[in-house]
Amino acid sequence: MCQHYKKNDIVTVSIEDIGTDGEGIGKTDGFILFVKDAVVGDVVEARITKAKKQYAYARLEKLLTASPFRTDPRCPHYRQCGGCQIQALNYEKQLEYKQQKVRNNLIRIGGFKESEIDRVMDPIIGMEEPYRYRNKAQYPVGTDREGHVVTGFYAGRTHTIIPSTECYLGVAENKEILEILIAHMEKYNIPAYDEAAGKGLVRHILIRKGFATGEIMVCVVINGGCQGQGFSQKEDYIPYQSALLSDLSKISGMTSVSVSINTERTNVIMGKEIHTIWGSPVIHDVIHVRDMGQEGFPCTGQKLIFAISPLSFYQVNPVQTEKLYSLALEYAGLTGREVLWDLYCGIGTISLFLAAKARQVCGVEIIPQAIEDARANARSNGIDNASFYVGKAEEILPAFYGKSQEDEQEDLRHPDVIVVDPPRKGCDGACLDTMIRMQPIRIVYVSCDSATLARDLRILCDGGYEIKKVRAVDQFGHTVHVETIILLSHKSPDSVINVTVEFGEGEGKVPLDAIAERAKKYQPKPKITYKMIQEYVEKKYGFKVHTAYIAEVKRSLGLTMYGAPNAVEELKYPRKRPPKEKVEAITDALKYFEVI
Repeated sequence: MCQHYKKNDIVTVSIEDIGTDGEGIGKTDGFILFVKDAVVGDVVEARITKAKKQYAYARLEKLLTASPFRTDPRCPHYRQCGGCQIQALNYEKQLEYKQQKVRNNLIRIGGFKESEIDRVMDPIIGMEEPYRYRNKAQYPVGTDREGHVVTGFYAGRTHTIIPSTECYLGVAENKEILEILIAHMEKYNIPAYDEAAGKGLVRHILIRKGFATGEIMVCVVINGGCQGQGFSQKEDYIPYQSALLSDLSKISGMTSVSVSINTERTNVIMGKEIHTIWGSPVIHDVIHVRDMGQEGFPCTGQKLIFAISPLSFYQVNPVQTEKLYSLALEYAGLTGREVLWDLYCGIGTISLFLAAKARQVCGVEIIPQAIEDARANARSNGIDNASFYVGKAEEILPAFYGKSQEDEQEDLRHPDVIVVDPPRKGCDGACLDTMIRMQPIRIVYVSCDSATLARDLRILCDGGYEIKKVRAVDQFGHTVHVETIILLSHKSPDSVINVTVEFGEGEGKVPLDAIAERAKKYQPKPKITYKMIQEYVEKKYGFKVHTAYIAEVKRSLGLTMYGAPNAVEELKYPRKRPPKEKVEAITDALKYFEVI
């Protein structure tokens, strides 16, 4: 029987596993503890911060026995900052954790067999150097208790700034840039933005760097323009702007300085209005094509150059991005004759990678500025077989598929390959449904969240596809996040036989009435939804059942449970064990609907 714990209790526990958010997981007397900052293999004293009936959340109070996998983090703020959840775990163990995280999500959430995933999953691709890999950083600006300007990162799950100008994941130049901006604000009494009051000028500082070119961009996010002391010209947005620009321009590689105006009371960092106040509106970077079949993944000599604006989506780890996109190119299996779609294409990075070996590529992206960048990138790379559309993938693709079959772009209604690289929430249902109806030979799915990936893969596989390859790529060292790339292939029959059948009355012919009767018998069963099960149980038994309970009962019976509306979220937490009477009611409903 589980011991009951309450908030602030101190518990000694051995850490046996790692949770989805990087927390250590241990048990004491059957009670599960999720311990922040603990590492698998540690023995710790932990303080309970939130207690439930069968599990609790806790934080590390005292390290009793250090794990052999524990390492000394470079960053002194890693425990307070919400960025690097697993920096205290050695890098080899981080890779093992991420490989297992992807595998477990595909099995638990996607409902795929272990043997099926193990057969197609290749080893994770790690980094040679898991520090200083980020080409982009966004720093909030605020004021400390003494009234001094500070910048840094938010503490986990808060909007409290941890003052720091040094992040070991970002480039070394970030520190110098931040110190110049802070000194300028202090010297000229420029107020930082106050979220609570909605007042103050400087909200965030965005810094980007092209690793291949060395070009640096700074974008200062401000709470609207203002005039008064320190504004020497009408075009000024920051007090004593020329002095600031003089200091920033001395930094080696400085190419672009801009302001983003954001007057909204919102958590969204960037505003819609961007003004370049020094240098170029964009910086450039180069992505090389790599040979993913050779040891060390050497560059092939092929490369593309990209223009990057403040609002551009561009992968934050350029070295690993070359490997990720080269895998996408390999998985697409292009010969030069193919027509393909690239959904959620950003500034056209994957689209242009593929265009060199395809007949025609169409990219779709919701952000207009990104599409403008994609078209410019196509021109600068001399690519004329890539076109780009502004809009939601779940709207553009169905609209295109619904066009007349006589349309001159009929090939795009039935493409050879579809590539998707959606945001963390995964693909929209309408988009997945259209992809299945288009029946491309191959689908290449690039994902930054293996939980929503698993959900989408189940839908695609139920729609006629099978997983051929799975590979994780570590784009985000020292964090719990990992990219995954999947190759799906449309199922095809092993062999074909030709049969001649004559319909009608008489010897050797098949009566049409008999065909109709058999068709009725073999009509597909309607899909049984979780809502139907809930309504049946409530009507017959008089109580309600949660979708998580239905999922747990289906799982215990060996059935897939991806249809649960909250299945992905529920599986991030300890399983809900339904009471006996609810298990019996759900089982009865499954029998009634002939699911079992």
